[in-house]
Amino acid sequence: MRNYTLSLNPAFLCRNIIPINVPYLRIQAQTSSSPSPSLSTPPSFSSSSYYRVEFKTLEGCKLGISRYPDFEYSAEGGVGTGKGKLVADHADDDDDNDRNGEILVDFDVGSLYIPPLTAATTKFLGLPLPPFLKIDIVPQIFQGKINKESGKVDLGFKAEFWFSIGTIYRAPPLLVSTVLTSEESQGKMRRGRGQRLDGSGKCTLVGVATVDPIDDQFMNSFLGLPTECLANLKATISLAQSS
Repeated sequence: MRNYTLSLNPAFLCRNIIPINVPYLRIQAQTSSSPSPSLSTPPSFSSSSYYRVEFKTLEGCKLGISRYPDFEYSAEGGVGTGKGKLVADHADDDDDNDRNGEILVDFDVGSLYIPPLTAATTKFLGLPLPPFLKIDIVPQIFQGKINKESGKVDLGFKAEFWFSIGTIYRAPPLLVSTVLTSEESQGKMRRGRGQRLDGSGKCTLVGVATVDPIDDQFMNSFLGLPTECLANLKATISLAQSS
């Protein structure tokens, strides 16, 4: 079997292997301006207030890790569908006015597609990633809350990320668990602010997380773990009431 040597020399890494697995690792979500939706139990849909929800990712996204400059990531072409249930309005309760129009949503992760990070979708310092480097994203959970009145979004996201370098290296899956929010997400090193849904359904979702070391010394050194990462994802969300 041929032996391969992966150099950690900074010049080699900048030319050949760029640390792009930015927001998607084994993480623990940081504080955002909103409570994190639970990732353990899908919402119940037992009443007649149903919605069909469609989620599409767009170009113009950014990913950042540690103190590296942000990566430019085009997630255009990503798509997912789910179902939603309207939470009862609280128009007469001042303490619950921010919940008016709130919809609990649960996406079908079996059909949810998010484009991989490749030379075609990701750039670092204006240059495409090397063609042999790829990160596949396999969603496991995508659910949370969308407010159709205020445009506020909080979506819990959990996925496996498979990092590979051609056929010579494939890391164990990196488990990701975070909250993508239209509000503010802040850690010790990084912070981001999203944008709520506008009239056309466009929004910006952000999430800051702590990236912990994993059981792979190369990846730990390559990414400088532990550290923090930031995801800045542009998307459209459409809601259509079901009969």
